[in-house]
Amino acid sequence: MADTSLARIPRDQLPAEFQPAWDALNGLTGEPTFVEVFAQAPEVLRFVMNDFYMKLFFGGAVDNHYKQLVRLKLSLVHGCRTCNKQNIPGALEAGITQAQVDAMDDYEHGPFTDAEKAVLEFADQMVLTNMAGDVNAERYARLAAHFSDAQICELGTVMAIIAGMAKLSFILHLVEREDYCPFGANAA
Repeated sequence: MADTSLARIPRDQLPAEFQPAWDALNGLTGEPTFVEVFAQAPEVLRFVMNDFYMKLFFGGAVDNHYKQLVRLKLSLVHGCRTCNKQNIPGALEAGITQAQVDAMDDYEHGPFTDAEKAVLEFADQMVLTNMAGDVNAERYARLAAHFSDAQICELGTVMAIIAGMAKLSFILHLVEREDYCPFGANAA
């Protein structure tokens, strides 16, 4: 269980609008700390739930399949156990196969389309552990073969928000970490 120093609002004291998010997160991960803590800043929680997730992540111009793919790639690399508990089922529901989930570490040789490989390569550039990340001309060409510049910007924004929220969740101890997580308590 996450061991945050921040105060939590128990489910029975949450505003009614946040209780379904608590239920969903608790059902998927057994760890609703993010909702309990961020309910203290309702405008921020509404931004994450409504503006980011509902409008951009599940909406937007890029097919959700690709967003689910990069979200899973980021959470696997970052070692967020709480995230993985919800992102693997989300990816499977979006049509990503178990074989693809299993091949995420070696996507170049895995059962992915060229478009999927391009977004996974983009995700590799966005992970927090890649300080030299770069969408050079070759990477851009691979992305541009499948996505417009607007869609590339959308994918990048989705990944930037997800990566930033992961980092915040790690440092505030809002999520459980995988044993290999390179951040926070697990950092060498």
